[in-house]
Amino acid sequence: MPVRRNGTIQAGHSTRFSSRYGRVAAAVGAASAALLLAACGSSSGTGGSGAASTPSVTPGAVLGTASTSAGTVLVDSHGMTVYVFAADSPGHSNCTGSCLAYWPPVVAPATLPTPGSGMTAKLGVLKRSDGTRQLTVNGWPVYTYTGDTSPGSTAGQGTNLSGGLWWVVSPSGAQITSTGATSPSPSPSSTTSTSGGGGWA
Repeated sequence: MPVRRNGTIQAGHSTRFSSRYGRVAAAVGAASAALLLAACGSSSGTGGSGAASTPSVTPGAVLGTASTSAGTVLVDSHGMTVYVFAADSPGHSNCTGSCLAYWPPVVAPATLPTPGSGMTAKLGVLKRSDGTRQLTVNGWPVYTYTGDTSPGSTAGQGTNLSGGLWWVVSPSGAQITSTGATSPSPSPSSTTSTSGGGGWA
């Protein structure tokens, strides 16, 4: 009888231990699976599309140049093509509201920007109504286009969106039209006014 009692106790202890071990193993397995899923989610979120480097943008420059299907054009520090809006005027932006969702302004740095190699256009700053500083080229506010998915893309060239036409810009600051002609650009002297937004404040 004592042997049976000990055997029963030992058997019961073994059963409880096995059951407890099974629960612990299941919890550890679930935690491991969660960590694995989190790791996978993290890698997929950060391993996507980074902006490709553009050798034609001088290090530290706010603008540079790139050779595209529309010719040699100005690009931002990430190599994305910049545009001017025909409905704008020197020192003034008419792209507001929903327009900005498609045509983000090129933000001007706090100090005078460094022109990229090969650029002869005059850079300036426009103070927008929301307080942000938008870069100007020969007085004209410049933007990028959300439809451009990679550096050097010119999907916005010649489009008639948000109330007007959009053009890429040459290194001299002239607007490049869809036919390859360039329109006259304002003289650099038009960008010297700090109150009008055409010059650096």
